[in-house]
Amino acid sequence: MINKEATARIKINKLLEEAGWRFFDNKDGNANVSLELNVKIKQSDIDALGENFEKSRNGYVDYLLLDEYGYPFVVVEAKKEEIHPLNAKEQARNYANELKVKYVILTNGNMHYFWNLTKGNPEMITTFPSYESLKTSKALNTDTSYLVKENIDEYYVAMSQEPTLTETSAYKSGDKKILFDYCIDKGLRVLRSYQLKAIKSLQNAVNEGKNRFLFEMATGTGKTLTSAGVIKLFIRTEQAHRVLFLVDRIELENQAKKDLDRYLSKDGIRVVVFKENKQDWISAEVVISTIQSFTSNNKYQKLFKPTDFDLVISDEAHRSIGGNSRAVFEYFLGYKLGLTATPKNYLKGTENATRQKTQRDIEKRMLLDTYHTFGCTPGNPTFSYTLLDGVTDKILINPTIVDARTDITTQLLSDKGLEINADDDDIEVVVRNQEGDSKIVFKERSYEKEFFSDSTNITLCKTFMENALRDPISNEIGKSIIFCVNIEHARKIAEILNIMADKIYPNKYQSDFAMQITSNIPDSQQMTINFANNRLRGKTNFLEDYESSKSRVAVTVGMMTTGYDCPDILNLALFRPVFSPSEFIQMKGRGTRLNTFKYENREVKKETFKLFDFFAVCEYFEEKFNYDEVLKLPQITNGIKGFDGGETSIIDEVINKGIDGIVKMDITEVDEAGMKIDRQFYNSFEEKIKVDPTAQEFIKNKDAQGLEWHLKQNILDKPNEYFTVKKLQQAVGLDRRLTLKEVVAKILGFIDKFKSKGELLEDEFEDFKLLHKEELEPYADKILDIEAVFQAYILDSNVRAKMKSGDFAFLIHSPIGKNLKNISNIIIRDKHLIEYIQEYVYESDINCEKYSA
Repeated sequence: MINKEATARIKINKLLEEAGWRFFDNKDGNANVSLELNVKIKQSDIDALGENFEKSRNGYVDYLLLDEYGYPFVVVEAKKEEIHPLNAKEQARNYANELKVKYVILTNGNMHYFWNLTKGNPEMITTFPSYESLKTSKALNTDTSYLVKENIDEYYVAMSQEPTLTETSAYKSGDKKILFDYCIDKGLRVLRSYQLKAIKSLQNAVNEGKNRFLFEMATGTGKTLTSAGVIKLFIRTEQAHRVLFLVDRIELENQAKKDLDRYLSKDGIRVVVFKENKQDWISAEVVISTIQSFTSNNKYQKLFKPTDFDLVISDEAHRSIGGNSRAVFEYFLGYKLGLTATPKNYLKGTENATRQKTQRDIEKRMLLDTYHTFGCTPGNPTFSYTLLDGVTDKILINPTIVDARTDITTQLLSDKGLEINADDDDIEVVVRNQEGDSKIVFKERSYEKEFFSDSTNITLCKTFMENALRDPISNEIGKSIIFCVNIEHARKIAEILNIMADKIYPNKYQSDFAMQITSNIPDSQQMTINFANNRLRGKTNFLEDYESSKSRVAVTVGMMTTGYDCPDILNLALFRPVFSPSEFIQMKGRGTRLNTFKYENREVKKETFKLFDFFAVCEYFEEKFNYDEVLKLPQITNGIKGFDGGETSIIDEVINKGIDGIVKMDITEVDEAGMKIDRQFYNSFEEKIKVDPTAQEFIKNKDAQGLEWHLKQNILDKPNEYFTVKKLQQAVGLDRRLTLKEVVAKILGFIDKFKSKGELLEDEFEDFKLLHKEELEPYADKILDIEAVFQAYILDSNVRAKMKSGDFAFLIHSPIGKNLKNISNIIIRDKHLIEYIQEYVYESDINCEKYSA
């Protein structure tokens, strides 16, 4: 039996031995682990270390790992389990500097960090590196100046697709439009400005000594193309000899290979999928794999060395850094790049949490936090390009929300819930746990779990069929994805839709209008690919030779939420409640891509998509969700797990046999300001201000001028263009221009909110009335007309110009003509009233700029 006091010591000893380090001479070589320089370890020395490594008989312990010549190579600083390894950072640095050693391992037996003192910050590891790994790693030993100085422009990837691009007449012409058109005609991918900025932000981060990076990029903004630019940068500058590209689903392996091959293969960069090249992956520059393939039986430890990949790119990074997946990610030394539209901020708000966090709780949060994993402060990725940015730049679109509720879903969503009387003739109680009580109450989480209603499902399907956007070419129902509660619910919905489709479109479909695509269906992964490629159950039979899928609706639970590229989706439907913001953003993101529908000489651009919301999901994230709440850590449970990751208790199972119909349906187009869930960018800005010591000093002194200067010089409009006033305006959903002075005023607490255009105008007119109370008294019955003219003067430069010139004939025919007629006698008789308006609102058009969009 192992002595309890020796367990922590054994953990580190085992990690060292597994990495090939030797405490004693053996057949593999001389001992290369020492407790003191040039002093060999005896078994008694190891036994004396005890549980926590904190002290030996001769003082504090520092392990030294030696090179092949017996010189110090790595300092291992081991602390007690309750002490975070990074607390020993400076102590280890000083010791390493004394010994002229550049590598440090910090550990407390449970968490470990590897630190290259010449490059960046300590990075978390799950195993210790071997001597050979440290000696041969390009990521650890190559001069980064080549990467930092590499010249990158929008044609960086295009030149890999066509290496002779510089020799073409289009390139030599020096005309950017001619070159751009040439690339588009040839199918060469030109980096968009934000993709170029993302890569340059990585160069800046490397220049600052960082080796971890996070790109927060909205669905549909070309993360794979951006990755291709990063891969070329690392290989071309010899910062990496091989790159690992991790995805979280099988179908994404082939999608990534197809794209990266197209972008990089002509540049001599070989791309392989690991499972298809298990014998010769080592000859490739890019290896693609699912994270699950590497975790299976700890394959990553058995088949690879920690330095086999100098750059690890994690696609959908918010999903691939938990549990065993995190172990894979941290196993490899070198550079790490995360790509995600929805980073998980597990450290948000923990500093203000009411209960004291244990060290283990904080460590678990750090392991799961996307920002911390990729070396960023909470809420501040290396580069960000949001959905709102994409909508503003006209490369993404917002949805048209169809908020439809039945009588039953309305009650399920209410505070009171749906109260069922078990004695009702329309109710069938299948299982009964509540003896003697005829009243049972359900909430939305119970739908299709404990409470079942076929009539509700039929109504949801009927509403979808009647209101779904049509394909602009064939006029059949546009390609759609429906998200259901569980697999059984998906089966029901697909069945109902197929019955309806057969009645509406006789002989057009053979029970393949709607296809259930869930994990229990054979070849479901291939079905998702076929749906995206417009060949699920063949081609449409509505129009000959038209490139669109015969199957129109994919009915799923969660298979098609992330990384699924299907730009011609026209309808998304939530037949289930959603409580996770990242899950909702990912679902919504399936529809945000632009698309052009083409047939013969016709071209129709996709301008929006419909989001059918049958469970008030949009309302929940607009009005009820607490965006400041500290994220709950995922829990492992032996109970029945619901779709939302929570615990589902088995209660009464109730089936509604009655009729359920739509009682409310609102259709709303989301404008450029976006939804609240897309505007959380401002929270990240506030988080950055909270941890900025200079900003906090200005805030403490209520120094508005100093804070404004600091924001301009050090935070806003930096090379990665993460924080800009325009983005902050979008983030808070303002319908007018936000000014930096207002931002400063909000930070300093001089104002509690940014007022909308309407609120500002109301305030302006109220102040105007107070200032000119006596002059306005005779015109009390004309106040509304005066206000209309007043607001038009502020908002419309043409109105201002005509009023200043006295061209009332023109104004009479303008939108405020009726108001002007009602107060014409005031203007003619008391001309000074208009002068008051002009004087109060300001003479300069520039001073009215904040009222523009």
